[in-house]
Amino acid sequence: MEYGDYECPYSRQAFRAIERVEQELGGGVRFCFRHFPLTGIHPHALAAEAAARQGRFWDMHAMLFHRQRVLEDDDLRRYATALGLDVALFDHDRASEVVLERVRRDVDSGIASGEVLGTPTLFIDGVVHRGSYDPATLLSTLAR
Repeated sequence: MEYGDYECPYSRQAFRAIERVEQELGGGVRFCFRHFPLTGIHPHALAAEAAARQGRFWDMHAMLFHRQRVLEDDDLRRYATALGLDVALFDHDRASEVVLERVRRDVDSGIASGEVLGTPTLFIDGVVHRGSYDPATLLSTLAR
């Protein structure tokens, strides 16, 4: 499980490492992402959760990290269109209390853990991972 932030360059590095680990292990690993925006709840976390309401969280998640430097509102709407989302519904959901509350729950769970001090924070089998998050280290840790 990762607590991450779509604007954080270190979360992006972790995203790339986790992508490689998933490719290496195929279905042998389960990954969960929780939002932990460092500068208040920003539109990117809301965009991912709005996409989730249309069944496209992981696609938007990947797009936000792959295009981390291009995350203005018009960009988010363009990504929603590219993913085949209903853009009017996407815009509505991004502004909704339901989506905001979903992101808040992630942030609150990170704070409550007492372990999430920044991003990325990784947990492997429920234990915080304070080591490197390069693919080799993650694969080694998962093999234990």
